[in-house]
Amino acid sequence: MKLLRFGPAGAEKPGILDVDGVIRDLSGVVPDISGGALSAEGLAAIAQTDLGALPAVSAETRLGPCVAGTGKFICIGLNYADHAAEAGMDVPSEPVMFMKATSAICGPNDPIIIPRGSEKTDWEVELAVIIGKRAKYVSEADAMDYVAGYAVTNDVSERAFQLERQGQWTKGKSCDNYGQIGPWLVTKDEVADPQNLSMWLTVNGKPMQDGSTKTMVYGVAHLVSYLSQFMSLHPGDVISTGTPPGVGMGQKPQQYLRPGDVVALGIEGLGAQEQKAIADPE
Repeated sequence: MKLLRFGPAGAEKPGILDVDGVIRDLSGVVPDISGGALSAEGLAAIAQTDLGALPAVSAETRLGPCVAGTGKFICIGLNYADHAAEAGMDVPSEPVMFMKATSAICGPNDPIIIPRGSEKTDWEVELAVIIGKRAKYVSEADAMDYVAGYAVTNDVSERAFQLERQGQWTKGKSCDNYGQIGPWLVTKDEVADPQNLSMWLTVNGKPMQDGSTKTMVYGVAHLVSYLSQFMSLHPGDVISTGTPPGVGMGQKPQQYLRPGDVVALGIEGLGAQEQKAIADPE
């Protein structure tokens, strides 16, 4: 299934994409794409719904982030060996974990807001893993039982805030609209192998990233198990699993986003996003 959320920011409703590509309103079936709706039982109940009987939604409707109730937005750094090389960093001996503030989350086609003082706003196409039930101390063998599905995310980053100022990476990752998620949450039954998905990103139509999840250092099952050793993962939590090479920081010369630039990105089977970069209006 391809689950989604639609409507004005902060007032999104749950939806689903039917076999004809029509958005159907799930409001009468589940309160949102969150909590119990993400469990195996919740997803099974949605799957049994007669989609043709649900109200159709205009294709022009804004799409919101495809999951609600996210308590943790966990990111994994340097998880592609070729990206670590372009960043001039060693491949880590275990996953590098950092947090992105949940206030950064926005819809897949919402603008990238370049914050005040930013000179190095960068792009990163990533595979997002959405947790479906509470996970704590889970084994790698059982880890996939806790995954509800997958989505595209753009782990937008301000490199000067992230790397050139004091403290950890979080403040370079957490600016408003630095976390587009969607267009859909694709349930795991529709993804045969999350470690073999092509992924791409363009800036103003120019190809910048062209990679595959098969080059991840640490795969989805390992990451879910690993993170669950340190904290409970809850339904709606998002794990952004790292990016392949081709980010702006890795260009020669380096290239960063400016107002008016258009970023498009996608992952095989998970849909695509498009965002225009704008100056912060506040």
